[in-house]
Amino acid sequence: MIKSMTGYGIGSQENGKVKYTVELKSLNSKFLELNLRLPKSVSDKEFAIRSESSKLIERGKVNMTVSVEYVDQTAKASTINAALLRKYYQQLQEIALEVGDKDASLFALALGMPEVVTSKDDTLDEAEGKVLMDAFYAAIAKFTQFRADEGGILKQDLEERVLLILEYLAQVEAGEGNRIPMIRERLAHYLDEAVGKENVDMNRFEQEIVFYIDKLDVTEEKVRLRSHCNYFIKALNAADSNGKKLGFISQEMGREINTLGSKANDAQIQQIVVRMKEELEKIKEQLLNVL
Repeated sequence: MIKSMTGYGIGSQENGKVKYTVELKSLNSKFLELNLRLPKSVSDKEFAIRSESSKLIERGKVNMTVSVEYVDQTAKASTINAALLRKYYQQLQEIALEVGDKDASLFALALGMPEVVTSKDDTLDEAEGKVLMDAFYAAIAKFTQFRADEGGILKQDLEERVLLILEYLAQVEAGEGNRIPMIRERLAHYLDEAVGKENVDMNRFEQEIVFYIDKLDVTEEKVRLRSHCNYFIKALNAADSNGKKLGFISQEMGREINTLGSKANDAQIQQIVVRMKEELEKIKEQLLNVL
């Protein structure tokens, strides 16, 4: 079953203290281009998120935004190490007495000393990390389902267009019956006008006709084109279907259609070939968005 590279998913999880929301949006790309927007507090989870994304998203130009909201606003407040603050303040007082400085703002100085004030945004405990990853997986699940739903629409469209090419191929076969006799008759007429029928070596003429008609024979092209179309539909319905493989098959279909058109030497068949090419171009455009 194919999936689209276009996707959207959003997932939220909370534990009564903090709520994480992960939002995913993607467009088509040959490779995985992951643009992450993370709060500073979850920066240590960036590697894990990128690693999981490469396995679960595979390909696409993806924008991922992680937002955090504290249910209890005091939970994100900075913490003051009171014991350390007292120690610094006491030491600063002693030094101020020694140097005779009575105007120093000792409390402000002590408050600015290392590790006295620690911000909650700078750390992420194990419980919060689990909430974040649960939100990530919830977003991935919805994102994957969105891609699968879009893929179902793409699959239907692709299959219809390939079946239409097969229908055009049947029209080519139906209108091909008189092609060779008409070519033979036209060549004989041209030769008769050019040199006169009595001056033509009919044995040599028949040999040349056989050689020329063999060059115009499209039996192999028709057989290969039908085979490629059937293989495309089979690959489209396979469990491990992917856009790259379908793209390779469509290239082979294009080669046979082009050869069929160049060898047809018939206006009606060439018109049908043009319609085949139109459908094939639409198929190739759709495949750019298949995962």
